[in-house]
Amino acid sequence: MSNEPSEYVTAPEQRFSMPELAPEWYRAMIGMDRESRTLVDPVLAELVRTRASQLNGCAYCVDMHAIDARRGGEQEHRLYALPVWRETPYFTAAERAALALTEAVTLIADGPVPDEVYQEAEKHFAPAELAQLVTVIIAINAWNRIGVTARMSPAPKRS
Repeated sequence: MSNEPSEYVTAPEQRFSMPELAPEWYRAMIGMDRESRTLVDPVLAELVRTRASQLNGCAYCVDMHAIDARRGGEQEHRLYALPVWRETPYFTAAERAALALTEAVTLIADGPVPDEVYQEAEKHFAPAELAQLVTVIIAINAWNRIGVTARMSPAPKRS
């Protein structure tokens, strides 16, 4: 018996296309996103993007960044463990600091980024790297808000 569903649920209809309706702004977002990751390890950047996307409920971005992480060499079990990263031994101290910072910045409505979270990140990243990490977090949060508002959804099946 296959674990594949016989039918996929139809995703909600996408509300709008940012590239079509705001092309200059969309190009600026792409440029901002590209610049945000110049000093951040690509594997770490995908972990951060995936975790923020999980927190924001952006199915499109979770799917895309998990795929990108796997293509970049990320291990499946680490991706599965992202929602419970604190309870696993799979992440380095630097990755844990980056994930804690990701959660604090993403969930900023809960309160400001705690000093201890920022100070822990400072232990693992040079000032310019830390600034770039913050820009990766800001960029994915912006993309998530576009994806959720537009109701972007991943392709129904990956082969």
